[in-house]
Amino acid sequence: MKARKGKAHGENPETQAVTPQAAGRQQGHPRAAVVDGVFRALSDPTRRAVLERLSVSPASVSELAAPYRMALPSFVEHLRVLERSGLVRSRKVGRVRTYQLAPERLKLAEDWLGRQRRMWEQRLDRLDAYLLKMKEDSK
Repeated sequence: MKARKGKAHGENPETQAVTPQAAGRQQGHPRAAVVDGVFRALSDPTRRAVLERLSVSPASVSELAAPYRMALPSFVEHLRVLERSGLVRSRKVGRVRTYQLAPERLKLAEDWLGRQRRMWEQRLDRLDAYLLKMKEDSK
């Protein structure tokens, strides 16, 4: 029997649903992929706590892992997710790997949230104006 590479049995890439995020990336918006990665990294409470800790000062893997009751390889995977997302940077000196916060990527998420907030505030302002007009017209 031949092994099929690249797609699961019965999977047709032409008929798969495309999310708005994936469509944005397909249309040449690499920044959308970066923001997706930041939010994915921020979705876990352990990773958010690590970022809060790193906002105080850089720290070694062992210092970061100390408060958590999990296997070191599991914790290191959290650090890898944070590093791949660009939220932290690491450097190795001898046998010690030290992590530090890289706040530039947080700014991308903050900017995205700001745009969303402005958009929804404008929509709600229009709805408010419409409802007030309807109320006045019914008098």
